[in-house]
Amino acid sequence: MSQREEQIDELVLGAAGRLLARAENARGLDTAPLTGRLRAAIEKYVLRDAPAATDTDINRFCDGLHADDLCLVIACETGDQSAWNDLVEGYNATVRSAARSASSNESMAEDLTQSIWAELHGLKVRNDGRPSGKLAFYSGAGSLGGWLRAVVGQLAIDQHRKQSRLLQPEEDAQIDRLSRNTHEPFAAFDALHATVSPEDALANNLAASDVETALARALRELGDEDRLLVKLYYFDDLRLREAGAVLGVHEATASRRLTRIQADVRAKVGRILAEEHGWTEAETTACLAAVAVNLQGDIEPLLTSSPESNLQSSQA
Repeated sequence: MSQREEQIDELVLGAAGRLLARAENARGLDTAPLTGRLRAAIEKYVLRDAPAATDTDINRFCDGLHADDLCLVIACETGDQSAWNDLVEGYNATVRSAARSASSNESMAEDLTQSIWAELHGLKVRNDGRPSGKLAFYSGAGSLGGWLRAVVGQLAIDQHRKQSRLLQPEEDAQIDRLSRNTHEPFAAFDALHATVSPEDALANNLAASDVETALARALRELGDEDRLLVKLYYFDDLRLREAGAVLGVHEATASRRLTRIQADVRAKVGRILAEEHGWTEAETTACLAAVAVNLQGDIEPLLTSSPESNLQSSQA
């Protein structure tokens, strides 16, 4: 372990103690179950976007976490039935309201509400015998209520995709299809090459298919919150401020995250095409530019823009 890693571990331990001290109800927890969660949150929300973050930056982030919400969630994960009862009693109205907003009728809203509680509690069991549910993804960086609304929204989207059978069950419906205005993938791209020889046309079709598959895979491999941000911003036409509110983060944080997502997706697509299809960097750049102009306008930055231009675009 490097010296910096040891320093971060010390910061995490101190932050865990401060978090417990400022919680109105620490649920009888000690620092042990908190440190792993805090370290994961620091990696995700601080170090991933700012690897050179200072001790002050890390402490400021940790001291801004929602202490009582995080203690409640972790207590639920440890099997504290009283904490689980408090969670259901305190947030059932929030979950039900979000479910109604995401459903077309009361029956669907009720089914979605019940599904959420099952997802939160966990239908599977971890190696230690505890439930393995979505509560494990709550970091405390945003309010628990805001996070639950985002979970409801994502589950509603997932259920709709499965029911409508727009894609294969394991794939991400709207993202994989990239919201094309045509029913045939890359038809517009193919049309650009309608005058070339049959051999070249076949090569173009195969290349476009490779790009489509790589992009869909890169988007599927994003984390849950990143995929939700992509969905909200690119496909639901939410402004960054509105998308950030759903995720429980500030507009500036959503902007930085979107910039990172764009760079990550572009790099991932290029890596897949190079490693699995033998594309050169020049071929990747040229083909992505040709493909991107035929996608929905807002999707183009995911394939072609630099991180700097992405930031300017996302802040516009």
